[in-house]
Amino acid sequence: MSINRRQALTQIIGISTAAAGATLLGTSAFAATDADGNYRLELGEKLKYAPLDAMATAKLAYETGGGCMHQVFHAIITMLAASDSADASKFATIPTALAGYGWAGVVGQGTLCGNLNAAGMLINILDDINGQNSSIIGASFRYYETEDLPLSSAEFVAGIGSTDEKSLEVGATSIANSPLCHSSISNWSAASGKEFALKGERCKRLSASMAYYIVELLNRAYAGEDISLLAIAKPSTEAQACQSCHGVSSTMGSAASVKTDMECTTCHTGHFN
Repeated sequence: MSINRRQALTQIIGISTAAAGATLLGTSAFAATDADGNYRLELGEKLKYAPLDAMATAKLAYETGGGCMHQVFHAIITMLAASDSADASKFATIPTALAGYGWAGVVGQGTLCGNLNAAGMLINILDDINGQNSSIIGASFRYYETEDLPLSSAEFVAGIGSTDEKSLEVGATSIANSPLCHSSISNWSAASGKEFALKGERCKRLSASMAYYIVELLNRAYAGEDISLLAIAKPSTEAQACQSCHGVSSTMGSAASVKTDMECTTCHTGHFN
């Protein structure tokens, strides 16, 4: 059978269009895979969580170097890469060294504590926690603000592989009253009488404490518990009072509109004192 030039051109265009369509379909279907077949986490993608051993994760965080953010992020990602998660192999591709910038509140700036920076980066990409990502992040922040840390029970100290002798390097526990590294370290310094330069053991244990708590929250969310109902997942009573006037969509009179759940009175004295 013979075909003329127009028929041939029509067939060529049809074949090219089909091939282009197949290429587009392939790119869409494997959007998280590059041209060489290597997996890459996409913006908005969620990876399936699987329950972890909180103490084992805390121990790994304690033993990991690279600063507080890297300790927490690396420990939990590494544990998930070795877990029963359906996405374990994908967790293994995440370059945890990227979290190395978070030490001492972002390269020593004293802003957001690396433990919380890690919590946000980690929890934001997790699935199979019943959509409670925001509540778990909130609970992690409030816990850091309000809890006497680092955890110091004999069971915890032994569980992470530390010693009573090293407890002398910590000196004292303290309450941060803020998600800021600066506030956390300053309050610990006031409680212990030690300088920033001596924070090593204290901050290693703090990272282990936060890794432990974050995994506990994730395990509870995975099991179906509603984390949003916990008091620790909500702003403090004082912060909620501030929010009633300094709202996101409306304010009281000329009050500034504010978006935050962190403790207000750590830095702001209020209007009546």
